[in-house]
Formats: sequence, structure tokens, C-alpha cells
Amino acid sequence: MTWLTDLLAEYGEDIAQSMAETGYMMLVSLLAAVLVGLPLGTVVYLTERGGIAENRAINTVANLYINVVRSFPFLLLVVFLIPFTRAVIGTSFGTQAATLPLCFVAVAIYARLTEQILREIPAGISKVAVASGATVPQAVFRMLLPEARSGLVYALTSAAISLLSYSTVLGVIGGGGIGDFAMRYGYQVYNDDLMYLTIVIIIVCVLAIQAVGHRTSVRLDHR
Repeated sequence: MTWLTDLLAEYGEDIAQSMAETGYMMLVSLLAAVLVGLPLGTVVYLTERGGIAENRAINTVANLYINVVRSFPFLLLVVFLIPFTRAVIGTSFGTQAATLPLCFVAVAIYARLTEQILREIPAGISKVAVASGATVPQAVFRMLLPEARSGLVYALTSAAISLLSYSTVLGVIGGGGIGDFAMRYGYQVYNDDLMYLTIVIIIVCVLAIQAVGHRTSVRLDHR
């Protein structure tokens, strides 16, 4: 294991910095997914045809955003958003700037997953609640979301793993992260050992996210 000790001695601080950059991008994008993607997916579900708050215009606009962002090749989306990123962040380079397009994708991914999870709940639950005098917000917060919480956590786990994969290409705008580190210090300089080490780190991160998400989802599932 001498090679591993040598690699950590030489690149340990850089790896830690890269992991911190990846952690920042993941944390902010997942926060955006929960704060924006969850309500957006719920709106899509509620406003669809036959929904308890049917609204064709709102449903079309919300679906359009989700479909367009999810169909955009991520690298092209990053480049496409550079002018917007520069206007909002003040620069199009760096970890903060790279996080913005990741947030767009996080919102779209989790919104669609949220809609799918809510579709699995028997439609009669929300309709009975409304028929009994509950408002739409009351039906959502007291019936739909509590019923769907296990699935929503598992969906967020899947979204997190996807976002980790997306984050590895953000080096194109100086976003950094462990994936960019693997490319710059491993692949591009033919340091195979370092590249394999970072790949193993990414795999371990994915397994850890999956394990935590699965355990949390199971604990919340009271069916």
C-alpha cells in the first residue's frame, strides 16, 4: 500500500479540497431541489387534468421547464447558461458559478421524481380530503406529502447520485470537484493510480448516499 500512502501524502490536501467543492455543489443543488423542485413537482401533479387544482396553463409551463432542462445535454446547458450565470453570480468561473446550472438540473430532476411519487398515491385520498372541506394546501401538507415522504426521500437519494455524476463535468467552467480533479491530475497526466483512487472515492460516496437514503426511506415508510 506504499503507492496509496505516497499518493495521499502528495495529493491529500488537493483531494480534500476537491471533495469540499463537490460537497458544496451537492449541498446547494439538493437544497434547490427540495425548496423549488418539490413544490414544482407537486404543482405539476395537482394541476394536471383531473387533478384537485386542475390548471392547464400552469401545468404546461411547469412541464415545459422540466422537460426542456432534462432534455438539454448537461455540458451544453452549462455553456448556454454562462451569460445568465455571469449576470447572477458576477462571474462564470469557479465553484459558485458552476453550482447554478447544477441547481437548474436538480430542480427539474426532483420535480419530475416528485410528480411520479405522488402519482403512486391513490387519487381518491386527496379528492376525499377536498370533498370533506380541506383546502388544497391542507390536502397537500396533511395528506399527500406525509403519505409520500418515504418515496420522496428515496427519490432525493436518486437525484443526489445523478447530481454527483453531473458535477464531475463542471471543470469546464472551473467548478472543480473530485471529478475534475480526476481528469486534471489523473487522466490528463497519465497518473492512472491517482485516477483510480478518485474513482474509488466517487464510488464510495455513491454507496454512502444510497445507504443513508435507503435507510431513511425505510424508516419513514409506515405502510
